[in-house]
Amino acid sequence: MPSYEQLLDSLRNQFPSPVSDPVHDGYVAFSLLRALDQVDSLKSDAPVLGTPREPDWDAAVEESIAEHGRTTEEVLPELVRCLHGMPIWGHPRSQVNVIAYPTIASVIGVVLPSLYNPNLCSDESGRGFSEAEVRVTAMIARLVGYDPASAGGLFTFGGTGTLLYGVKLGLERALPGAFQHGIRDDVVLIASRQSHYACLNVAGWLGIGQQNVLLVETNDDNSMNVAHFEQVLCETMSAGRRIAAIIATMGTTDAFGLDDLAAIRAVRDRVCDELNSDYRPHLHADSVIGWAWSVFRDYDFHRNPLGFRGRTTRALAAAANRIRHLTLADSLGVDFHKTGFTPYISSMLLVRDRTAFDGIVRRRETMPYLFHSGTYHPGMFSLETSRGASGVMAALANLLLLGKEGLRALLGHAVEMQSVLRETISARPELSVVNDDNVGPVTLFRAYPDDVDTFQALSRELHEESYAESVHRHNELNARIFDAIQQRAIQGAAIAIGFTSDCRHSTAGEPINALKSYVLSPFVTELQMRSVVEQVLAARREILANFG
Repeated sequence: MPSYEQLLDSLRNQFPSPVSDPVHDGYVAFSLLRALDQVDSLKSDAPVLGTPREPDWDAAVEESIAEHGRTTEEVLPELVRCLHGMPIWGHPRSQVNVIAYPTIASVIGVVLPSLYNPNLCSDESGRGFSEAEVRVTAMIARLVGYDPASAGGLFTFGGTGTLLYGVKLGLERALPGAFQHGIRDDVVLIASRQSHYACLNVAGWLGIGQQNVLLVETNDDNSMNVAHFEQVLCETMSAGRRIAAIIATMGTTDAFGLDDLAAIRAVRDRVCDELNSDYRPHLHADSVIGWAWSVFRDYDFHRNPLGFRGRTTRALAAAANRIRHLTLADSLGVDFHKTGFTPYISSMLLVRDRTAFDGIVRRRETMPYLFHSGTYHPGMFSLETSRGASGVMAALANLLLLGKEGLRALLGHAVEMQSVLRETISARPELSVVNDDNVGPVTLFRAYPDDVDTFQALSRELHEESYAESVHRHNELNARIFDAIQQRAIQGAAIAIGFTSDCRHSTAGEPINALKSYVLSPFVTELQMRSVVEQVLAARREILANFG
């Protein structure tokens, strides 16, 4: 048996050299390349890597740590094996959900901090990385219309994290001292029925309670009904209930619905003035998807220098008209790993006034081993003590790489491809678009049996209680179509599309499902968009042959 010194000498070779060593540095690069070569061998025409397989859960729970370790060369195939069946989000045949295909620069942005392990708790452990967080904060603040001199930003653990921070700041506004003394009043959140389920999640985790999330009705374009919002707000404040936050959804997950933030802000301010309220409820924009359309705030749609088609230009302008009001929110969320084309996780909370963080600052004496040098200490108020820099560096990489023009081209292409799909769907009497009033890169649509008037079907499903039995039947048809296409897509014989089991609710409370095409890949073409309709119609014909 080797001594620990002999073993240690061998183990040192498994780490990047802390000093310049061209030979060993070459080994590190070669090991990365070997892993990438093995992954490349898994690619095919299918929108997945390798051969899809069911996880062997029974074998997984039997695993234990071996007595003796392996070499890097032996470990690599085990790691690559985990990628079998992994969807390739940038594949032109992948239109499943709002998941971005990372750029090369953003991947390098993840690798570099992974090599040196900075912690954004404080600039003590990585000054350049902390500076990068401030740089990205300033860039996005200017993009959405905040004053970067007073704005503040913090990268966190995902879109839910950005929402959690926003609501936590709102709690301190509604209940000063809650951070120290807890929630001792009746507190609620207000959001739309189409808002992300993270609203419920955050309410539960913060002790507000999921039953205290007040859901406002939505319009046909999936935006919050402002009249109903005013009613809910007035009733809530008149009853003496404190509002931790009002959540405006700027890009719903399924349909890309955009709330009217300007109208919501105006109603909030007017109601507070009329009721002589002692506070104004915190207004958080859940813009983790829609933030990227801020690049069109100063785009000349009249000249249209990038040459988008007419329908695309109109859609982009409509979205930009709503997104330009982000500056009215007290805080907002940004997911670079969604519409910013970076790897997971790259999420940032942005606040208009960084002094909002003062209410959640911890006492320095509770952290005696931190903050003895440097000037940037977000760990004083962040939920996380350990915050890696990969999200910051990936975001910085893409903001520098793409600029406004690059993001405009990528987002414009996605919306243009959806325009092609919607035009193709509208030409087929068997199909109907569910979110025709929305202007983003996602299309929700349904297939119907031959005896259904698709020009009236959706309206009847939504508003006629007597149509409930037909809703069930149509839901079953669309679920079967999705299952058939999914199986073919795994084998590379179809374009992988998404599905939502509840994109809208009927007046009777029935969920309505839909097939979903979410395009973010820069590689997708018009031909592939038209093929989506062809494959759906083919699956529909097969299923209707035996459909009850």
